[in-house]
Amino acid sequence: MNKSELVSAMSARNELTKKDSKAALESILNAITKRLSEGDPVALSGFGTLTLSYHPAKPGRNPKTGEEIIIEGQNKVLFKPAKAFKDALAD
Repeated sequence: MNKSELVSAMSARNELTKKDSKAALESILNAITKRLSEGDPVALSGFGTLTLSYHPAKPGRNPKTGEEIIIEGQNKVLFKPAKAFKDALAD
């Protein structure tokens, strides 16, 4: 499912226009992004928790030349599904 399919599903299920559904989805995504960028976890009851995890710089190798390089450290988003979400997928 991509973003436009999600907007369509939201509008059909909630009797909203696609424009309103898209605005709601954008608002949710912006709020999640803002909180994660501030270092706060985002816990969505019944769905899961999103957290930010820093992975430090590490040595690597350029696959074309074989030259050793340093891969920069980066933040990655981790998702831990809630038990209710995992149980719903198991059915």
